[in-house]
Amino acid sequence: MHIEVICTGDEVLTGKIVNTNFSYISQKLEDFGLSVQWETTVGDDRGNLLLAFRLAAERADAVIVNGGLGPTVDDLSQEIAARAAGVDLALNEEWLSRMEDYFAKRGRVMPPNNRKQAMLPAGAEVIDNPVGTACGFALNIGRARFFFTPGVPRELRRMLEDQLIPRLLAKSGLQTAIFLKRFHSYGIGESHADALLAGVEALAPDGSVKLGFRAHYPQLETKLTVRGKDMDDIQNKLAPVEQEVRRRLGNFILAEGDQTLERVVLDALGDRHASLSLVETFTSGQIAARLAHLPGAGKIIRRGIVIPDVSDACAVIGLDRAVAADGTGAGELTRETAEAVARAARQQTGATLALAVLIDLDEGTDRIDIGGTICLAIASEHDTASRRSRIVGGRDWVRLGAVEMGLDCLRRYLQGLPVYERIDFEIDRP
Repeated sequence: MHIEVICTGDEVLTGKIVNTNFSYISQKLEDFGLSVQWETTVGDDRGNLLLAFRLAAERADAVIVNGGLGPTVDDLSQEIAARAAGVDLALNEEWLSRMEDYFAKRGRVMPPNNRKQAMLPAGAEVIDNPVGTACGFALNIGRARFFFTPGVPRELRRMLEDQLIPRLLAKSGLQTAIFLKRFHSYGIGESHADALLAGVEALAPDGSVKLGFRAHYPQLETKLTVRGKDMDDIQNKLAPVEQEVRRRLGNFILAEGDQTLERVVLDALGDRHASLSLVETFTSGQIAARLAHLPGAGKIIRRGIVIPDVSDACAVIGLDRAVAADGTGAGELTRETAEAVARAARQQTGATLALAVLIDLDEGTDRIDIGGTICLAIASEHDTASRRSRIVGGRDWVRLGAVEMGLDCLRRYLQGLPVYERIDFEIDRP
Protein backbone atom coordinates (compact mmCIF):
# COMPACT_ATOMS: atom_id res chain seq x y z
CA MET A 1 0.00 0.00 0.00
CA HIS A 2 1.34 3.42 -0.99
CA ILE A 3 1.05 6.04 1.75
CA GLU A 4 1.66 9.78 1.49
CA VAL A 5 1.84 12.32 4.30
CA ILE A 6 0.93 15.96 3.63
CA CYS A 7 1.93 18.46 6.32
CA THR A 8 0.32 21.89 6.10
CA GLY A 9 1.08 25.33 7.48
CA ASP A 10 3.25 28.34 6.66
CA GLU A 11 5.13 27.92 9.94
CA VAL A 12 6.15 24.39 8.94
CA LEU A 13 7.04 25.28 5.36
CA THR A 14 9.24 28.23 6.39
CA GLY A 15 11.01 26.29 9.13
CA LYS A 16 9.72 28.48 11.97
CA ILE A 17 8.77 25.30 13.75
CA VAL A 18 10.43 21.90 13.41
CA ASN A 19 8.15 19.35 11.77
CA THR A 20 8.26 16.68 14.48
CA ASN A 21 4.79 15.48 13.51
CA PHE A 22 6.00 13.97 10.24
CA SER A 23 8.87 12.10 11.88
CA TYR A 24 6.46 10.73 14.48
CA ILE A 25 3.92 9.64 11.86
CA SER A 26 6.55 7.97 9.69
CA GLN A 27 8.26 6.16 12.58
CA LYS A 28 5.00 4.98 14.09
CA LEU A 29 3.72 3.64 10.78
CA GLU A 30 7.06 1.89 10.18
CA ASP A 31 6.67 0.16 13.55
CA PHE A 32 3.53 -1.47 12.18
CA GLY A 33 4.96 -2.39 8.80
CA LEU A 34 3.39 0.56 6.99
CA SER A 35 5.88 2.57 4.96
CA VAL A 36 5.53 6.17 3.79
CA GLN A 37 6.46 6.69 0.13
CA TRP A 38 6.04 10.47 -0.14
CA GLU A 39 6.03 13.49 2.16
CA THR A 40 4.79 16.88 1.01
CA THR A 41 4.87 20.14 2.96
CA VAL A 42 2.46 22.86 1.83
CA GLY A 43 1.85 26.37 3.11
CA ASP A 44 -1.55 27.91 3.86
CA ASP A 45 -2.38 28.58 0.22
CA ARG A 46 -5.61 27.34 -1.35
CA GLY A 47 -4.18 26.69 -4.80
CA ASN A 48 -1.12 24.83 -3.56
CA LEU A 49 -3.15 22.75 -1.11
CA LEU A 50 -5.61 21.74 -3.81
CA LEU A 51 -2.76 20.75 -6.13
CA ALA A 52 -1.10 18.71 -3.38
CA PHE A 53 -4.34 16.88 -2.61
CA ARG A 54 -4.96 16.10 -6.28
CA LEU A 55 -1.43 14.82 -6.88
CA ALA A 56 -1.61 12.59 -3.82
CA ALA A 57 -5.02 11.32 -4.90
CA GLU A 58 -3.48 10.07 -8.16
CA ARG A 59 -0.46 8.19 -6.75
CA ALA A 60 -1.28 7.07 -3.20
CA ASP A 61 -3.69 4.56 -1.72
CA ALA A 62 -3.86 6.35 1.64
CA VAL A 63 -2.99 9.95 2.52
CA ILE A 64 -2.55 11.44 5.99
CA VAL A 65 -3.02 15.21 6.03
CA ASN A 66 -1.69 16.89 9.15
CA GLY A 67 -2.78 20.37 10.23
CA GLY A 68 -5.24 22.98 9.04
CA LEU A 69 -8.21 21.87 11.19
CA GLY A 70 -8.22 24.84 13.56
CA PRO A 71 -10.81 27.65 13.91
CA THR A 72 -8.84 30.47 12.24
CA VAL A 73 -8.89 31.85 8.70
CA ASP A 74 -5.61 30.17 7.74
CA ASP A 75 -6.93 26.69 8.61
CA LEU A 76 -8.02 25.45 5.20
CA SER A 77 -8.04 21.64 5.25
CA GLN A 78 -11.83 21.11 5.41
CA GLU A 79 -12.51 23.66 2.67
CA ILE A 80 -9.90 22.31 0.25
CA ALA A 81 -10.77 18.68 0.99
CA ALA A 82 -14.37 19.39 0.00
CA ARG A 83 -13.24 21.07 -3.23
CA ALA A 84 -10.92 18.22 -4.10
CA ALA A 85 -13.67 15.65 -3.47
CA GLY A 86 -16.28 17.69 -5.33
CA VAL A 87 -18.67 17.99 -2.39
CA ASP A 88 -20.02 20.78 -0.20
CA LEU A 89 -19.18 21.55 3.42
CA ALA A 90 -21.89 20.56 5.88
CA LEU A 91 -22.33 21.28 9.60
CA ASN A 92 -21.81 18.20 11.75
CA GLU A 93 -24.26 18.83 14.58
CA GLU A 94 -22.85 16.01 16.74
CA TRP A 95 -19.33 17.43 16.69
CA LEU A 96 -20.65 20.95 17.28
CA SER A 97 -22.35 19.68 20.43
CA ARG A 98 -19.14 17.92 21.51
CA MET A 99 -17.21 21.18 21.17
CA GLU A 100 -19.78 23.15 23.15
CA ASP A 101 -19.58 20.57 25.93
CA TYR A 102 -15.76 20.73 25.77
CA PHE A 103 -15.81 24.46 26.49
CA ALA A 104 -18.62 24.24 29.05
CA LYS A 105 -16.69 21.71 31.15
CA ARG A 106 -13.89 24.27 31.34
CA GLY A 107 -16.21 27.07 32.39
CA ARG A 108 -16.02 28.85 29.03
CA VAL A 109 -18.36 29.77 26.22
CA MET A 110 -17.31 28.46 22.83
CA PRO A 111 -16.11 31.32 20.57
CA PRO A 112 -18.16 31.65 17.36
CA ASN A 113 -15.19 30.87 15.10
CA ASN A 114 -14.86 27.34 16.59
CA ARG A 115 -18.08 26.47 14.75
CA LYS A 116 -15.84 26.27 11.66
CA GLN A 117 -14.27 23.10 13.07
CA ALA A 118 -17.61 21.28 12.76
CA MET A 119 -17.93 22.13 9.05
CA LEU A 120 -16.86 18.94 7.28
CA PRO A 121 -17.04 17.71 3.67
CA ALA A 122 -20.39 16.07 3.04
CA GLY A 123 -20.22 12.32 3.59
CA ALA A 124 -16.92 12.44 5.50
CA GLU A 125 -16.28 9.89 8.25
CA VAL A 126 -15.68 11.63 11.59
CA ILE A 127 -12.55 10.51 13.44
CA ASP A 128 -12.76 11.13 17.17
CA ASN A 129 -10.45 13.52 19.02
CA PRO A 130 -10.98 13.03 22.78
CA VAL A 131 -8.33 15.60 23.78
CA GLY A 132 -9.11 18.61 21.57
CA THR A 133 -11.70 20.52 19.56
CA ALA A 134 -10.50 19.55 16.07
CA CYS A 135 -12.13 16.33 14.96
CA GLY A 136 -10.38 14.29 12.34
CA PHE A 137 -12.20 13.05 9.30
CA ALA A 138 -11.74 10.70 6.36
CA LEU A 139 -13.06 10.72 2.81
CA ASN A 140 -12.16 9.42 -0.62
CA ILE A 141 -10.47 11.73 -3.12
CA GLY A 142 -9.62 10.09 -6.40
CA ARG A 143 -8.14 6.64 -5.79
CA ALA A 144 -6.99 7.44 -2.25
CA ARG A 145 -8.54 7.42 1.19
CA PHE A 146 -7.59 10.70 2.89
CA PHE A 147 -7.27 10.96 6.67
CA PHE A 148 -7.21 14.49 8.11
CA THR A 149 -5.53 14.98 11.49
CA PRO A 150 -4.95 17.94 13.84
CA GLY A 151 -1.57 19.63 14.02
CA VAL A 152 -1.37 19.71 17.83
CA PRO A 153 1.14 16.92 18.57
CA ARG A 154 -0.66 15.26 21.49
CA GLU A 155 -3.94 15.27 19.54
CA LEU A 156 -2.27 13.84 16.44
CA ARG A 157 -0.53 11.08 18.37
CA ARG A 158 -3.68 9.96 20.14
CA MET A 159 -5.63 9.92 16.87
CA LEU A 160 -2.89 8.14 14.93
CA GLU A 161 -2.47 5.35 17.44
CA ASP A 162 -6.11 4.81 18.38
CA GLN A 163 -7.90 5.56 15.12
CA LEU A 164 -5.71 5.72 12.01
CA ILE A 165 -3.34 2.78 12.35
CA PRO A 166 -6.16 0.22 12.75
CA ARG A 167 -7.88 1.68 9.66
CA LEU A 168 -4.64 1.64 7.65
CA LEU A 169 -3.85 -1.94 8.64
CA ALA A 170 -7.33 -3.03 7.61
CA LYS A 171 -6.99 -1.21 4.28
CA SER A 172 -3.55 -2.74 3.65
CA GLY A 173 -4.79 -6.28 4.22
CA LEU A 174 -1.98 -6.95 6.71
CA GLN A 175 -2.64 -9.01 9.80
CA THR A 176 -4.06 -6.65 12.38
CA ALA A 177 -2.71 -8.68 15.30
CA ILE A 178 0.61 -6.93 15.76
CA PHE A 179 2.89 -6.16 18.69
CA LEU A 180 5.88 -3.90 19.15
CA LYS A 181 8.48 -4.94 21.71
CA ARG A 182 11.01 -2.24 22.60
CA PHE A 183 14.34 -2.40 24.41
CA HIS A 184 16.06 0.80 25.57
CA SER A 185 19.82 0.88 26.02
CA TYR A 186 22.61 3.30 26.80
CA GLY A 187 26.25 3.01 25.85
CA ILE A 188 25.92 1.03 22.64
CA GLY A 189 25.68 2.53 19.16
CA GLU A 190 23.26 1.53 16.40
CA SER A 191 25.83 -0.22 14.18
CA HIS A 192 27.28 -2.09 17.16
CA ALA A 193 23.83 -3.27 18.25
CA ASP A 194 23.00 -4.29 14.69
CA ALA A 195 26.15 -6.43 14.55
CA LEU A 196 25.46 -7.98 17.94
CA LEU A 197 21.91 -8.89 16.94
CA ALA A 198 22.68 -10.25 13.48
CA GLY A 199 20.43 -13.20 12.68
CA VAL A 200 18.01 -12.92 15.63
CA GLU A 201 15.05 -12.54 13.26
CA ALA A 202 15.72 -16.07 11.98
CA LEU A 203 14.65 -17.44 15.36
CA ALA A 204 11.11 -16.80 14.11
CA PRO A 205 11.36 -18.91 10.92
CA ASP A 206 8.18 -17.61 9.27
CA GLY A 207 9.60 -14.08 8.99
CA SER A 208 7.02 -12.71 11.38
CA VAL A 209 9.55 -10.77 13.49
CA LYS A 210 11.19 -7.62 12.14
CA LEU A 211 14.20 -6.03 13.86
CA GLY A 212 14.69 -2.27 13.78
CA PHE A 213 16.47 0.55 15.61
CA ARG A 214 15.87 4.16 16.50
CA ALA A 215 18.89 6.09 17.71
CA HIS A 216 18.24 9.18 19.80
CA TYR A 217 21.44 9.97 21.64
CA PRO A 218 22.20 9.13 24.33
CA GLN A 219 19.81 6.17 24.12
CA LEU A 220 19.17 3.53 21.48
CA GLU A 221 15.79 1.89 20.98
CA THR A 222 15.82 -1.67 19.63
CA LYS A 223 12.46 -2.69 18.19
CA LEU A 224 10.93 -6.07 17.44
CA THR A 225 7.73 -5.85 15.38
CA VAL A 226 5.79 -9.11 15.48
CA ARG A 227 2.75 -10.22 13.48
CA GLY A 228 0.51 -13.17 14.21
CA LYS A 229 -2.99 -14.59 14.21
CA ASP A 230 -3.60 -13.41 17.77
CA MET A 231 -1.61 -12.34 20.84
CA ASP A 232 -0.91 -15.94 21.89
CA ASP A 233 0.59 -16.62 18.47
CA ILE A 234 2.60 -13.39 18.71
CA GLN A 235 3.99 -14.23 22.15
CA ASN A 236 5.06 -17.70 20.97
CA LYS A 237 6.94 -16.19 18.03
CA LEU A 238 8.43 -13.37 20.07
CA ALA A 239 9.66 -15.35 23.10
CA PRO A 240 12.87 -16.88 21.64
CA VAL A 241 13.79 -13.66 19.86
CA GLU A 242 13.43 -11.35 22.85
CA GLN A 243 15.27 -13.83 25.05
CA GLU A 244 18.20 -13.74 22.61
CA VAL A 245 18.12 -9.94 22.42
CA ARG A 246 18.38 -9.75 26.21
CA ARG A 247 21.29 -12.20 26.18
CA ARG A 248 23.26 -10.39 23.48
CA LEU A 249 22.71 -6.80 24.67
CA GLY A 250 23.10 -7.83 28.29
CA ASN A 251 23.78 -5.10 30.84
CA PHE A 252 23.27 -2.35 28.26
CA ILE A 253 19.49 -2.84 28.38
CA LEU A 254 18.24 -0.25 30.84
CA ALA A 255 14.48 -0.56 30.32
CA GLU A 256 11.84 -2.26 28.19
CA GLY A 257 8.52 -1.25 26.70
CA ASP A 258 7.17 2.00 28.12
CA GLN A 259 9.63 2.03 31.01
CA THR A 260 12.10 4.89 31.30
CA LEU A 261 15.55 4.88 32.86
CA GLU A 262 14.50 7.37 35.54
CA ARG A 263 11.44 5.30 36.46
CA VAL A 264 13.54 2.13 36.72
CA VAL A 265 16.00 3.93 39.02
CA LEU A 266 13.27 5.43 41.20
CA ASP A 267 11.43 2.10 41.53
CA ALA A 268 14.66 0.35 42.52
CA LEU A 269 15.29 2.98 45.19
CA GLY A 270 11.71 2.66 46.41
CA ASP A 271 11.98 -1.13 46.65
CA ARG A 272 14.97 -0.62 48.94
CA HIS A 273 13.20 2.09 50.95
CA ALA A 274 16.27 4.14 50.10
CA SER A 275 16.78 7.89 49.79
CA LEU A 276 19.09 9.69 47.36
CA SER A 277 21.09 12.90 47.27
CA LEU A 278 22.63 14.31 44.10
CA VAL A 279 25.59 16.53 43.28
CA GLU A 280 25.82 17.71 39.65
CA THR A 281 28.18 20.04 37.83
CA PHE A 282 27.59 21.34 34.28
CA THR A 283 24.41 19.27 33.85
CA SER A 284 21.96 22.15 34.52
CA GLY A 285 20.40 19.85 37.11
CA GLN A 286 19.03 17.48 34.49
CA ILE A 287 19.56 14.36 36.59
CA ALA A 288 17.41 15.80 39.37
CA ALA A 289 14.91 17.11 36.81
CA ARG A 290 14.41 13.65 35.31
CA LEU A 291 13.73 12.11 38.72
CA ALA A 292 12.10 14.75 40.90
CA HIS A 293 8.81 15.16 39.03
CA LEU A 294 7.93 11.46 39.02
CA PRO A 295 5.29 10.08 41.40
CA GLY A 296 6.94 8.94 44.61
CA ALA A 297 10.11 10.97 44.12
CA GLY A 298 9.27 13.29 47.00
CA LYS A 299 9.87 10.49 49.50
CA ILE A 300 13.16 9.44 47.89
CA ILE A 301 15.07 12.52 46.70
CA ARG A 302 16.66 14.03 49.78
CA ARG A 303 18.64 16.88 48.18
CA GLY A 304 19.99 18.00 44.83
CA ILE A 305 23.06 20.22 44.61
CA VAL A 306 23.46 21.80 41.17
CA ILE A 307 26.57 23.90 40.81
CA PRO A 308 28.85 24.82 37.88
CA ASP A 309 32.27 24.26 39.42
CA VAL A 310 33.74 21.22 41.16
CA SER A 311 35.58 23.34 43.72
CA ASP A 312 32.35 25.14 44.62
CA ALA A 313 30.59 21.78 44.93
CA CYS A 314 33.26 20.65 47.38
CA ALA A 315 32.85 23.86 49.38
CA VAL A 316 29.05 23.51 49.58
CA ILE A 317 29.34 20.10 51.21
CA GLY A 318 32.23 21.14 53.44
CA LEU A 319 34.97 19.29 51.58
CA ASP A 320 38.42 20.63 50.78
CA ARG A 321 39.15 20.09 47.06
CA ALA A 322 42.79 19.19 47.68
CA VAL A 323 41.78 16.52 50.17
CA ALA A 324 39.12 15.27 47.78
CA ALA A 325 41.79 14.88 45.11
CA ASP A 326 43.59 12.34 47.28
CA GLY A 327 45.85 14.96 48.75
CA THR A 328 47.61 15.79 45.50
CA GLY A 329 46.19 19.27 45.18
CA ALA A 330 46.93 19.01 41.46
CA GLY A 331 43.49 20.22 40.43
CA GLU A 332 42.84 17.35 38.03
CA LEU A 333 39.40 15.78 38.25
CA THR A 334 39.73 12.22 39.51
CA ARG A 335 37.54 9.33 40.57
CA GLU A 336 38.81 9.96 44.11
CA THR A 337 37.36 13.46 43.95
CA ALA A 338 33.96 12.13 42.91
CA GLU A 339 34.06 9.45 45.60
CA ALA A 340 34.90 11.97 48.30
CA VAL A 341 32.12 14.31 47.12
CA ALA A 342 29.57 11.48 47.08
CA ARG A 343 30.55 10.32 50.58
CA ALA A 344 30.41 13.83 51.98
CA ALA A 345 27.03 14.54 50.35
CA ARG A 346 25.57 11.34 51.78
CA GLN A 347 26.84 12.09 55.25
CA GLN A 348 25.69 15.71 55.15
CA THR A 349 22.16 14.90 53.98
CA GLY A 350 21.63 11.59 55.76
CA ALA A 351 20.59 9.90 52.51
CA THR A 352 20.95 6.18 51.93
CA LEU A 353 22.84 6.84 48.69
CA ALA A 354 24.50 9.80 47.02
CA LEU A 355 25.36 10.20 43.36
CA ALA A 356 28.01 12.71 42.31
CA VAL A 357 28.45 13.52 38.63
CA LEU A 358 31.36 15.92 38.12
CA ILE A 359 32.48 17.26 34.75
CA ASP A 360 35.67 18.99 33.65
CA LEU A 361 34.90 20.56 30.26
CA ASP A 362 37.68 21.37 27.79
CA GLU A 363 38.30 25.05 27.32
CA GLY A 364 37.33 26.54 23.97
CA THR A 365 34.34 27.29 21.83
CA ASP A 366 31.48 24.90 21.18
CA ARG A 367 33.18 22.85 18.48
CA ILE A 368 32.42 19.19 17.93
CA ASP A 369 35.93 18.31 19.06
CA ILE A 370 35.33 19.87 22.47
CA GLY A 371 35.13 17.14 25.07
CA GLY A 372 34.84 16.65 28.77
CA THR A 373 36.07 14.39 31.53
CA ILE A 374 33.30 12.83 33.59
CA CYS A 375 33.96 11.42 37.03
CA LEU A 376 31.02 9.96 38.88
CA ALA A 377 30.61 8.08 42.12
CA ILE A 378 27.85 6.39 44.09
CA ALA A 379 28.32 6.24 47.86
CA SER A 380 26.42 4.18 50.40
CA GLU A 381 27.09 3.63 54.08
CA HIS A 382 29.24 0.60 53.30
CA ASP A 383 30.88 1.11 49.92
CA THR A 384 31.61 3.46 47.04
CA ALA A 385 31.55 2.73 43.31
CA SER A 386 32.95 5.09 40.70
CA ARG A 387 34.04 5.46 37.09
CA ARG A 388 35.89 7.95 34.90
CA SER A 389 35.13 8.62 31.26
CA ARG A 390 35.98 11.04 28.50
CA ILE A 391 33.42 12.06 25.85
CA VAL A 392 34.06 14.28 22.81
CA GLY A 393 31.40 15.88 20.62
CA GLY A 394 30.60 19.35 21.87
CA ARG A 395 29.16 20.82 25.05
CA ASP A 396 25.63 19.43 24.63
CA TRP A 397 26.92 15.98 23.68
CA VAL A 398 29.05 15.85 26.84
CA ARG A 399 26.23 17.14 29.03
CA LEU A 400 23.64 14.69 27.71
CA GLY A 401 26.10 11.82 27.93
CA ALA A 402 27.01 12.67 31.52
CA VAL A 403 23.37 12.81 32.61
CA GLU A 404 22.61 9.46 31.02
CA MET A 405 25.80 7.89 32.33
CA GLY A 406 25.05 9.02 35.86
CA LEU A 407 21.52 7.60 35.84
CA ASP A 408 22.61 4.40 34.11
CA CYS A 409 25.48 3.77 36.54
CA LEU A 410 23.05 4.29 39.41
CA ARG A 411 20.70 1.78 37.74
CA ARG A 412 23.56 -0.70 37.41
CA TYR A 413 24.60 -0.22 41.04
CA LEU A 414 21.05 -0.81 42.27
CA GLN A 415 20.71 -3.94 40.10
CA GLY A 416 24.02 -5.40 41.26
CA LEU A 417 25.72 -4.94 37.86
CA PRO A 418 29.21 -3.54 37.18
CA VAL A 419 29.15 0.24 37.30
CA TYR A 420 31.96 0.36 34.75
CA GLU A 421 31.49 -1.21 31.34
CA ARG A 422 33.09 0.49 28.37
CA ILE A 423 30.61 2.31 26.15
CA ASP A 424 30.76 3.23 22.47
CA PHE A 425 30.60 6.98 23.13
CA GLU A 426 33.76 7.34 25.23
CA ILE A 427 37.31 7.70 24.00
CA ASP A 428 40.66 6.85 25.47
CA ARG A 429 42.28 9.70 27.30
CA PRO A 430 44.67 11.53 24.93
